[in-house]
Amino acid sequence: MLSSSTTTYEEGRLAAVKSYNILDTAEEKDFDDLTVLASAICQTPIAFISLIDDKRQWFKSRMGIAETETPIELSICATTIVSELDILIVEDARQDERFAKNPMVTGATRMTFYAGVPLVNEDGFALGSLCVIDQHQKQLTSEQTTALKIIAKQVVDKLELRKKAIALEKIHQELIDSNLFIQKFAAMAAHDIKNPMTSILLTAQALQMRLKKIDDKSCERLIDLNITSTKCLMALLDDMIAYSKSPSLLLTQKQTVNLPEMMRKVISMINVPDNFTIQVPTENRQLNISSIAIDQIFINLLTNAIRYNDKEQGIINIRFSEDKDNYHFEIEDNGIGVAREYHEKIFNNNFTLKISDRYNKKGSGIGLSTVKELVKALNGTITLKSEPGKGTTFYISLNKL
Repeated sequence: MLSSSTTTYEEGRLAAVKSYNILDTAEEKDFDDLTVLASAICQTPIAFISLIDDKRQWFKSRMGIAETETPIELSICATTIVSELDILIVEDARQDERFAKNPMVTGATRMTFYAGVPLVNEDGFALGSLCVIDQHQKQLTSEQTTALKIIAKQVVDKLELRKKAIALEKIHQELIDSNLFIQKFAAMAAHDIKNPMTSILLTAQALQMRLKKIDDKSCERLIDLNITSTKCLMALLDDMIAYSKSPSLLLTQKQTVNLPEMMRKVISMINVPDNFTIQVPTENRQLNISSIAIDQIFINLLTNAIRYNDKEQGIINIRFSEDKDNYHFEIEDNGIGVAREYHEKIFNNNFTLKISDRYNKKGSGIGLSTVKELVKALNGTITLKSEPGKGTTFYISLNKL
């Protein structure tokens, strides 16, 4: 029975092997060159670099043998990595009771001589071994033994470099994706800023005209609307500035948001025609969520619902529910709808249906793809049901964590 310390070591060793993401990968010249070098120095016809998981011995590089892997029960290298020796040498495996009946000895390989150096990483875990094999009994000189150990160290260094290169490539790709995300988000946010700015401009112009009539009491209402729009704009700009300095804030810095207030703020930031009715949830719910992210999601979806509606009376219904783990939203409109074959494609970057909206303008294909990325970043999902001519319903679920 294995001791707890042995079990813990083996679990750590298997995790270490897995962390290199190298099992079952293609041949690589760097490793093959080291295998050839080991064979040449030790003057053996067979050499290989093996990695050992819980079931098999897999050869990252090999020469002189056809097999790409062997069961762990038949692996002599499995003995090497638990031997606690810096090199295991078997001069005549036919006379060694540990290996005499091994198919590598009795079979076509006819292994007689074996030398293996454990591939030990910087954390002390033996990942596998560098091995040389001959069909004849032999001995290694001290120089050959030293050289084999040096080559084994080079194999480990190659593994580490490969691992770090993969990690750097992943980071590089994440940076690329992050930059693309920032660009799309900035483009969408800049577009959304135009709405409160338009409101400010229109109310300011109207105020200018009405100030000529001092006795017009509606001036106070216009001033209030102007101030409200300005505050919304400034809040959005503040969030954008904070996000530009630290993009992670968009997703990690959550606030307590009152649902009706959030809906009122979003609607105040878009241009709602007189022939549109937007029905919003009235229950006084408190959401713990990224304010700027949820605002951008709804601004985009509501703007699209207005732009792509050809009905005499436009109707948008927003519904809300929640369970233990998620917030659920439904945004239903009676607009032009989307054909089924485009239900997935409309979330792709730069994809458009090539149709003009109610203002005779065509979409950029940025909005919905950014919405989907925002939803995904919030650990959520977005789907839709739609029928051409009747309307569209978007279903959004956002994780509370």
